[in-house]
Amino acid sequence: MKSGIRSIVDINRTANAYTASIVLVVGDHQFVDAKSILGLSMTLYRDQTYRLYIHGPDEAEAKAAMLGVFAKHHLRAELIEQLM
Repeated sequence: MKSGIRSIVDINRTANAYTASIVLVVGDHQFVDAKSILGLSMTLYRDQTYRLYIHGPDEAEAKAAMLGVFAKHHLRAELIEQLM
């Protein structure tokens, strides 16, 4: 499995392990559900910082896990408190 595909699958599996809503914000106007493998495959590039909006009953655990999986694949991610 190629490295990029591995990243997408790993991020998707991690997101799907939680009930919280996990939205990846790309640029100023693109919102991608991290639980959608198709959405991830169309937006995940290594040369940018991703913003993550995570909200739900298990959001604390989801936030830690998502930051961890992005770091594991050398992708920059930061948490945001609200969607634009």
